[in-house]
Amino acid sequence: MPKVALVTGASSGIGRAVALALAKQQIHVAGMARRTERLAELQAEIESLASPHGEFLPVIGDVIVPENVSNAVHQTVDHFGQLDILVANAGVGQRGAIVDSEWRDIKTVLRTNIDGVLLAVQAAVPAMRETGGGHIVTISSVAANLVAPYSATYAASKTFVSNLAQSLRMELEPDKIWVTDVLVGRTQTEFDEKRLGAGKRIRGGLPTMTADQVAEGIVKVLDQRKKTVTLRLFDRLIVIGNRLIPGIMGELAKRQYK
Repeated sequence: MPKVALVTGASSGIGRAVALALAKQQIHVAGMARRTERLAELQAEIESLASPHGEFLPVIGDVIVPENVSNAVHQTVDHFGQLDILVANAGVGQRGAIVDSEWRDIKTVLRTNIDGVLLAVQAAVPAMRETGGGHIVTISSVAANLVAPYSATYAASKTFVSNLAQSLRMELEPDKIWVTDVLVGRTQTEFDEKRLGAGKRIRGGLPTMTADQVAEGIVKVLDQRKKTVTLRLFDRLIVIGNRLIPGIMGELAKRQYK
């Protein structure tokens, strides 16, 4: 029987690429996002894939609204009969000095990147328990352990996600639900344009991935029991640098983000 996944933030970027990649692997996908027309476009693209492929179920909703997230899980289970995989992807960035940033922007980042993940997990786990297990993938960032001037709110939100994933893995072990935290580096998506706060661009010079490359890496971890995954050597070096020379890495980050 095909597996069933719920992907949040499925209308663009990494979430969209993950939904498409899962469908190509004959996994049924419920894609949750706010933009109806984007989900319709994704559904059409999946339906146009060469057979066999997974079915796509569009679910309209906002991850910061508890009822929307619960409804997404209920629709998934009602339609496909089960839920095996959660990719908690929905997220937003923000840039600017902490004391000068608009509170509404900070609040949006924290609610989306933190509340959205927590709500998705709380809604999905009972459904996974019903079928004897599952796999949760949290989408964090190489900034999770970075001293990040001018991007501190975003980095802190991803620190929360990575810490949550570690604790959640231990809590859910008796339920046979595995948790993998994926630390994503710079990726070519709409993320920069949608970033809140001061400026939509950051300095170049760093290698980037495509959303499809990130999605490919995420799909691979579903067949593995890995705790934390960093997709590129370059990003692994960033994570190591954050641990060993945080002050220097913070200075480099300041040049990128200011």
